[in-house]
Amino acid sequence: MKVAYIWFTVAIACIFTEAADEISWSEAYAKAKVAVSKLADKEKVTLGTGTGSGICVGNTAAISKIGWPGLCLQDSPLAVRLAYNVTGGISGINTAATFDRDLVRQRAEDMGDEFRGKGVNIQLGPDVNMARIPESGRNWEGFGEDPYLTGIMGGITVAGVQSKGVIATAKHFIMNEQETDRTTSSSEADDRTIHEIYAWPFARAVEAGVASVMCSYNKVNGTYACENDETLNTILKGELNFQGFVQSDWGATHSGAKSANAGLDMDMPGPDAYWGPTLTSQVEAGKVSEDRLNDMATRILAAWYKLGQDSGYPNITVNDNKVDVQGNHKQTIREIGAASAVLLKNINQTLPLSNPKSIGIIGNDADSANYGPLGCTELPCLSGTIASGFGSGGSYYPYIISPAAGIQARAPNSTQVKTSLSNLNIIAAIQIAKSVDYPIVFVNADAGEAFDRISLNVDTFGNELIEAIAKHNPNTIVVIHAAGPVLMPWVNNVKAIVYAGLPGQENGNSIADVLFGDVNPSGRLPYTLAKQSSDYPAHSTLSPNVNYSEGLLIGYRWFDAKNITPLYEFGFGLSYTNFSYQNLKITTTPSKVTVKAQIKNTGQVYGAEVPQLYIGFPKSAQEPPKILRGFDKIKLQPGHTKTVSFVVDVARELSVWDTPSKSWKIVNGKFDAYVGASSRDIRLHGSFSI
Repeated sequence: MKVAYIWFTVAIACIFTEAADEISWSEAYAKAKVAVSKLADKEKVTLGTGTGSGICVGNTAAISKIGWPGLCLQDSPLAVRLAYNVTGGISGINTAATFDRDLVRQRAEDMGDEFRGKGVNIQLGPDVNMARIPESGRNWEGFGEDPYLTGIMGGITVAGVQSKGVIATAKHFIMNEQETDRTTSSSEADDRTIHEIYAWPFARAVEAGVASVMCSYNKVNGTYACENDETLNTILKGELNFQGFVQSDWGATHSGAKSANAGLDMDMPGPDAYWGPTLTSQVEAGKVSEDRLNDMATRILAAWYKLGQDSGYPNITVNDNKVDVQGNHKQTIREIGAASAVLLKNINQTLPLSNPKSIGIIGNDADSANYGPLGCTELPCLSGTIASGFGSGGSYYPYIISPAAGIQARAPNSTQVKTSLSNLNIIAAIQIAKSVDYPIVFVNADAGEAFDRISLNVDTFGNELIEAIAKHNPNTIVVIHAAGPVLMPWVNNVKAIVYAGLPGQENGNSIADVLFGDVNPSGRLPYTLAKQSSDYPAHSTLSPNVNYSEGLLIGYRWFDAKNITPLYEFGFGLSYTNFSYQNLKITTTPSKVTVKAQIKNTGQVYGAEVPQLYIGFPKSAQEPPKILRGFDKIKLQPGHTKTVSFVVDVARELSVWDTPSKSWKIVNGKFDAYVGASSRDIRLHGSFSI
């Protein structure tokens, strides 16, 4: 059955809610058109031309006759970058690991408060690129390897940020999944793969009302993303019905008229040889039509009006150290840090620690680190704990709670705590390991903008440290702070593993909450952890053409299709309690499929479970074996049961992209519904037909 696929739908209105003081796009466009009618061509171009200087990382000039103050565009997708008295944000990948819509929304609103409080008009986030390759330097900024999960997380983030009147930016459009040669390489993918995987999260951001989209550095099928008519005009502004404006990544513009005609509305950071006077001359020469120029200007002004920034918006204070916008946001950071910790292994209930006589805190990652200027947020973290990646995705921290400090503050008074905060002093670390009940080894793997990781091992001889400690104490616990997947050659030699990601400024407090059982871990992996690097379907490449040859088989889909057993699969995570699944029920209507199941806490302590729905399509669809189409986070006391309900939109989520007809088609036939605790731990199975 063929459908005219409508990306915007009311089915998720309860998730992506419009702020009370926002106006509709039609109202915003009406106001914008009135303002544009008063402008000369040069002034219309000025609206979308970066000044190249100013308080913010991106700035546009004021136009007094329409009351336009110019715009402040500021990184990052985690927190206000290059500013003081802001919270040191938690990474996108940790946010995804919570699988908790409420926490995602709270984080987004906190960010919106801080960007607005500093007078920033446009937050350069969220990052909704896919974790296609394990080495990508910016995997930690996004939400993982699954387009459905990334779409939900990105859409909620957009809605939360914009509820505070700040323009959110979905980036980087499109197929910007590696940092190696990112400004020159061409991402090559077929039309179906682009639509079903890489455009999917952007579609969810558009549904949430995102007012800006950033085009990426790379080429897409041979044409630069910021002058690509197919991706910007046909897909983004056409099929997705995006109403806001397209801005370039910094220096990603390569032409004037060609980029403008292909759909670029704003050139950042400017000035350069392509926009400004050059573009004005090209308009006068007829190379860019008056209609297109008006459209560019209208889109920019409409976004400003829609978010209510034309009245009462705060002055820009990004560089004012006296303006403190932190509020109580550290509570959100601490809560997400704990909720995103993934318990991978826990032999004989080693964790939580219950009044141990002695513990050892071992490893460089347990120590404090510099998260100020020229520290771990702008440059690679050379010593101390990893709480975020580096580059434009980071921010200065007001403080950093190291794991050592967090554990020492939380450990019972009767517990002796010994430390060896170096990966290189193996002898001292072994001596401590021999003398304590539980040695906790902290290792990390850093990553950031402009660099892909050259190895999937943990940094600074971390593997050797773990092997040495495990050899001398069978109760070794490993905590990993990492920007992406790591290999674990020592996995069978340790008792417990906690994958803590990049948890922000409350790092030490969050991990202490989990280790001592104040918080029952409920994080789930947003990407696959493989046994060996060669098991992954794609890797960073130096080739001028980055071939997305795996097609739809990104992440866990590849492992399923190729029958490769991962070390720990997508969606996996243990708890200090246990859950049972029962009573699967499936009902269908022409427009939706509802899948219900009952989840019971069969253990002894309070905890949260993340039931996940995967759908297997009919073979005729030529889809992966199963794909995520629902998840929830439910919190249960011991012995209590809740019913979880997944509602699958038939037109949106049970259709495939048909390239010949350039449309979405609902697949007819028998579908499988799998409900489980991860992509591999399927507890219930049923089927339905469309």
